[in-house]
Amino acid sequence: MNQLEQLKQYTTVVADTGDFQSIKAYAPQDATTNPSLILKAVQKPEYRPLLEKTIADNPKASTGEIIDRLLIAFGTEILKFVPGRVSTEIDAALSFDTEATVAKGLELIALYEAAGIDRKRVLIKIASTWEGIRAAEILEREGIRCNLTLLFSLCQAIACAEAKVQLISPFVGRIYDWYKKSTGNEYTGADDPGVQSVKRIYQYYRKFGYKTEVMGASFRNTSQILELAGCDLLTISPDLLQKLADTEGTVERKLTADAGADVQKIAMDEKTFRFMLNEDAMGTEKLAEGIRAFCADSNKLKQMIESMR
Repeated sequence: MNQLEQLKQYTTVVADTGDFQSIKAYAPQDATTNPSLILKAVQKPEYRPLLEKTIADNPKASTGEIIDRLLIAFGTEILKFVPGRVSTEIDAALSFDTEATVAKGLELIALYEAAGIDRKRVLIKIASTWEGIRAAEILEREGIRCNLTLLFSLCQAIACAEAKVQLISPFVGRIYDWYKKSTGNEYTGADDPGVQSVKRIYQYYRKFGYKTEVMGASFRNTSQILELAGCDLLTISPDLLQKLADTEGTVERKLTADAGADVQKIAMDEKTFRFMLNEDAMGTEKLAEGIRAFCADSNKLKQMIESMR
């Protein structure tokens, strides 16, 4: 078996793309999207008609409403190719507004259900700010499953688990990027700080019996992916899925539930969360940078839509 087939023995493989045509080749269980991936997709000729149809079918809708419907259109198409779930992201501009995030999550689920999609097949993707985590806690009580994204720090992971969110997406590659830039060092294999971060979160969850799923995300190379074989899920871009499919060689399970791991439980409240995140320069910088980048791509998408109306 190639590396992709072997990886699937240990980990649920998720496609990290808005390009639903490319999903078929890799047979992932789930798929994830974000504003940057949707923006990238609608710039391709094969997806332009989906954007044009969404605009034409909603002539009186605001630009924001058009984007919501576009997200649902992509999600609905993606679910034709995956047997599991699709993650659909809430506008990053709402990252510090709990009430607005809850309202948007309810709106997106209502749109999916109007399109005939069961809410169990959708993960509402929310930035892992304190306010975002509180919103996810409320949505989860409504039976709306959430994927907490832009997660870089253990305090974010603990707060998510205690809020009983369905899934978290720690960003391996962006953690690696930060340490590579700040130290000038290359990191490979188990020495990669992004890999180490996910392993630490995974062990913490297993040690204390949290049910929240861990989905490693934002990979830069296949080495990072293979070091996390055994993680609950891994969301992988099509180019790295192809590299795994093209490569022979043994894939070993690297993550296991080690109940004896030397991990201390941390009591998490808002003050502790904000202080721990503040003490983590990488986590603070990458969370802020990620929100800004997603907002910028959402604004580009809004401009594109407005120019076509």
